[in-house]
Amino acid sequence: MSHHSINIGLFGFGVAGEGLYRVLQDAPVPGICIKKICIKNAGKPRNAPPELFTTNKEDILTDRVINVVVEVTNDAHAAFHITSAALCAGKHVVSANKKMIAAHFSELLQLQRETGRSFLYESSVCAAIPVIRNLEEYYRHSPLSSVRAIVNGSCNYILTKISSGKHSYPDALKQAQQQGFAESDPAQDVDGWDAAAKLQILLAHACGIVTTQKEVLFGGIRNIHEADIQIAQQHGWQIKQVAQIKKINEEEYTAWSLPQFVHEEDPLFRVKNEYNGIVIENNFEEKQFFHGRGAGGFPTASALLNDISSLKEDYHYTYPKIGQHRLSSNALLRVYCNFHRRKQVPEHLFESIQEWQMEGERQFITGTIHQQTLAENNWWRHRDVSLIVLPESSDEKIRVLKKTKEKYSEVHC
Repeated sequence: MSHHSINIGLFGFGVAGEGLYRVLQDAPVPGICIKKICIKNAGKPRNAPPELFTTNKEDILTDRVINVVVEVTNDAHAAFHITSAALCAGKHVVSANKKMIAAHFSELLQLQRETGRSFLYESSVCAAIPVIRNLEEYYRHSPLSSVRAIVNGSCNYILTKISSGKHSYPDALKQAQQQGFAESDPAQDVDGWDAAAKLQILLAHACGIVTTQKEVLFGGIRNIHEADIQIAQQHGWQIKQVAQIKKINEEEYTAWSLPQFVHEEDPLFRVKNEYNGIVIENNFEEKQFFHGRGAGGFPTASALLNDISSLKEDYHYTYPKIGQHRLSSNALLRVYCNFHRRKQVPEHLFESIQEWQMEGERQFITGTIHQQTLAENNWWRHRDVSLIVLPESSDEKIRVLKKTKEKYSEVHC
């Protein structure tokens, strides 16, 4: 497509779709324009000329003038069919739909090979941070030892607010929704599904591992308790939702996405509100830290536009590490677990227990547990139980909070 005009067929006109339209209106890019926008509800008022809109996807998919499809819907099933049809019709595709990409990664790889078309999705992970492009190019031949990332701006926004001590979980969630960082149904964010999908995408580009969501251990922030916030404050830590990839040996990596205590020396400690951050380590360099906005219409639109612009130079992903490594759940995690009643936590499943605090309305333990054990059991997902990964470099014992008579107020939806 070198030096040719890019005529866009846009699917979806929500936060990301309208953001892209606004960016191109406010700062036009020569040779790039939106020709048609496909929507579901024709009667909904929209801030764009009516003649741009259609409810018939074929108006885009069969239009030979349209050579790039931008897919920013919230329906993973429909998004896959749109993407497949567009690629098979000879159109390049740019998408922000991390759920669709994670669910159909193998098929999308095959479609790119068969059609020779580009499928780009920088905006699907960390929005305005070019992490996929860096993994594809700068780190293409680099054996990474670790990737740790805050990839969900909604969760980070909520955790930042409740960690300040000035906001409850419901208040922080409502603010995130009002700001456009969280959906009206926040389950994909706060229960960890969104971060897990992004972790799958990072695994493919960082390590060459194509996996399913069932193979990735993940949890959310819905069960974070006031007592957990106080523990973090007492130690000078922050609670973050961290997606992590860690090298086990030359052939294997492990991965998980869970709440984690982060100490002040960790670069992720400084990532606040809707921002995302990612720390990449390899065997030859110091840690590299990327930081930027991870939620909102304009950061996503910026990433979409960068992908669209790169199509002028026939850019495509090469997936240089695909098939070189495999995913393993053979890892031990040091965790803190807060709960209401002792019987809620099967201590026999722990490899070792360092502390057990049994005073007051809430109890907690810190110990070491096998990653596969967590994957195979659901006790830690109960709404009255919170599980948080301890800082890797911290050997400090958790100091007991002396609140034996005062009840903690639970933080939940």
